[in-house]
Amino acid sequence: MDIGIDKIGFYVPQNYIDIVELAKARDVDPDKFTIGIGQDKQAVPKPYQDAVTMAASSADSILTAEDKKDLGLLIVGTESSIDESKSTAAFLMDLLELPEDIRAFEIKQACFGATAGLQSAFDFVSLNPGKKALVIATDIARYGIKTPGEVTQGAGSVAMVISENPRILKLEHKSVYMTRNIGDFWRPTFSKTAFARGKFSNQVYVDFFQTLWQKYQAKFDVTANDFSTMLFHIPYTKMGTKALRTLEGKVSDEKYAELTDHYQASIKFSREVGNLYTGSLYLGLLSYLVNGARPNEELLLFSYGSGAVGELYSGQIQPGFDKAINKDKILNLLDNRQKMSIADYEKMYQVEYQNGTIVDPKTVQEKFYLSEIKENERLYKKLN
Repeated sequence: MDIGIDKIGFYVPQNYIDIVELAKARDVDPDKFTIGIGQDKQAVPKPYQDAVTMAASSADSILTAEDKKDLGLLIVGTESSIDESKSTAAFLMDLLELPEDIRAFEIKQACFGATAGLQSAFDFVSLNPGKKALVIATDIARYGIKTPGEVTQGAGSVAMVISENPRILKLEHKSVYMTRNIGDFWRPTFSKTAFARGKFSNQVYVDFFQTLWQKYQAKFDVTANDFSTMLFHIPYTKMGTKALRTLEGKVSDEKYAELTDHYQASIKFSREVGNLYTGSLYLGLLSYLVNGARPNEELLLFSYGSGAVGELYSGQIQPGFDKAINKDKILNLLDNRQKMSIADYEKMYQVEYQNGTIVDPKTVQEKFYLSEIKENERLYKKLN
């Protein structure tokens, strides 16, 4: 039974800031951000948007009534959860009008959560023929105004329908994984922003890739020549480059050039959006599918979540994959956003809501939104 990604959808907030303007406002050489970090724009969510509303938007962009009828599992991977008890997935049941006979929950392990959900979805579909699973990655990356991590912020969501006979990516069910207790990145429950040991985290990331790649080659008797493309977790696009460079001189010049060229196609969307945490790898996948993929390509995907968990797994792009992706819709979503000034971005970033009405529905520009906080409970609505 072939199992994998049958549909993939994406959502990004309608506002963004220009990274060159951010650099100038912070008195930093723009090349440090655009070349050294590898970013051009950064998505900025409205105060009435969060992990729930973005998850709903990405899923709504691909779900049909038939999909909803066949769903048996809903998993949300996020490190931006808005409740310490109730899952993001539970909020989506009403917003997406899903049937109640669904197993729904949330996975948290830094940026690895969506991959854990994807692998769990594979197992679920294999044990429940005819059923589908919905896996959503949704996050807001926040480090704070005028902090070293500010340039690697971002927001958005990627949703994937996992099924038999997938039209986009068949999962090969070949993977290696590892976990170590490492303090490279964390966000305590009292904090809305993350703490990170940046250089150390980069080192761990590269070490995980190298270790897992050695394990993968040994376990499945393969080399880099068996893959035309390697996709990476890319909280900022230069991070994946660091892992890819470990192959330089270890593969032929032709192979390294091919991998580098395909990597550039995979980071186009991330350069325009920023850090999606759990969704970063899958935004890279979507970018590659839209900007450079070919039928029957063998992909190797590297997932990493600080703290730390890593996994390396493979998949095959399916014939006709492009017909299962609404390319124009995705490109329009990116192209039709509105640029914010750095001053307006800073003001919006500081907004915090307590109990009470959040926003006048007449001013809402998104389909799903946080409408009210009542007795510390977040209440959501959608525009008809």
